[in-house]
Order: sequence, then structure tokens, then C-alpha cells
Amino acid sequence: MARFPANWSPEAVVFDCDGTLMDTERHWQDARNRTFREFGLLPPPGFAERAKGVHYVDCGRLMAQETNKPELTADLTASLLEHFLFLVAEDPLTMPGASEFVRLCARRLPLAVASNCPLVAVEESLGRAGLRKYFRHIVVPTVPPGEPGAAEPAESPEQENPVRPKPWPDVYATAARLCGVPPRAALAVEDSLTGVESAWRAGLRVLGVGPLPRDDRSGQADAWVTGLDSEEVLQWARSWVSDPDADAGQDPVGRKPL
Repeated sequence: MARFPANWSPEAVVFDCDGTLMDTERHWQDARNRTFREFGLLPPPGFAERAKGVHYVDCGRLMAQETNKPELTADLTASLLEHFLFLVAEDPLTMPGASEFVRLCARRLPLAVASNCPLVAVEESLGRAGLRKYFRHIVVPTVPPGEPGAAEPAESPEQENPVRPKPWPDVYATAARLCGVPPRAALAVEDSLTGVESAWRAGLRVLGVGPLPRDDRSGQADAWVTGLDSEEVLQWARSWVSDPDADAGQDPVGRKPL
């Protein structure tokens, strides 16, 4: 936490979903393995780490490239998405401390989600976990027409322009704008280096969550904590609200930030 300015606090918080709010990274890994098996392919060594945080359309393309099966790109992508949606609907679990941290932040600040996941997966997992109501906005990449999971134009009217997936900065820049704050006034909460890079490029301050990666890109985060259940990060968040219990039980959607 030491790298944040001593007197700085966010005016909005933008969360990643997979691996940050929801324990769905294991579902992606399972979905990738099931897809490889479905097509009689072996996962290349180290593929799981390379695929972490990557948009599923790009992941399907990567799966095809690394197994020398470019002709299967569309089929692998469609199968990956189908397996993932089935798994996340069966077993939506929050990451340790995520629910408490979200509810604490929502008492005074506008919250958003910036995810590389399909919109339906984010909505489904957050809804079943009881967290959807705390987020004013959900921003996901625009899926090109014809790709598996492509949304109808009216499905996400807030996103007027095409939004590129992480590590492009678009999802975080759009989320901060929708929350009504400049990027440097917003905090991004991320678990993957792909997401950290996206938020850093968008100009947000970044809180990394989980084991500190051995990669130069980890320096793009302002601070890292082992989890959102750490007392250090909860105490820091409590400092943003003058009376943490004043609004307990109230629906935070639509409330103005301080």
C-alpha cells in the first residue's frame, strides 16, 4: 500500500472480475482443458499462464496458433465460451474478501467492472453472488460481429464506440468515464498482468491482488496485496468513508459519490 500517495483516496473503483471478484479463473482453465480434449489436442507447455486474463476470442486464436490448427480458430473459440458459461453458471464463487470490500467501497463511491469476460458471464456470476447491484456500470470488450458471444448493438448502450480488450486501455478508460471521474482519480483492482497493463495505460491507479508476479509489468501497479481480505486493504478502504455503518443495508446504485 505504501506506493499510493499518503493522502490519496479514489473517487471511483473499477474492478476486474475473473480472479479479482469471482473465482472464475479456474473455470477458464477447466474450459480450456475441456476444449483441448474435445478436439484431441494437448495444451502447449505454459499455456495456462500465457492465457491468463486474455480475452476469450484472442485465447481461442492462441489455442489454434499454438497447436498448429489455424483452421479450428472459430470452433475452438466457440467451444471455449460454451464450456466456460456452463461452468460459471454451475459454480459461482467469490474471491476471499471480495464481497466485503465491494460493499465497503459502494457505501461512498461509484463502482464499475472492467472485464475481458463476455457480458453474460459477468452478469451471471455477479448476480448469483449477490454483487451485481453494487456496480453502476459493466464494461466489456466489443466482440466483432460473427464471433462467438457477439452482442446485439443495443445490449450495452453505454458503450457507444468499439472497446478493445485488455491489455488495451479501453475497458478501464470507458469505466472511469462512465463513473464520471478522470482516470487518475479512479482505482483499478486487478489480479493479472494483462489487466494491470490495461489499467496503467488508461491512467488509473492500480491495486494488484494476489501473489506478486515475477515480471517487470508488476511495477505498473501502485501496490500489491495478497488478497482483498487482508486487514491492510480493508483498513485503507474504511478510511474513505466517514461513517462505515451509516449506510449499511442501503442499495448503493445511483447514489452520488462524496
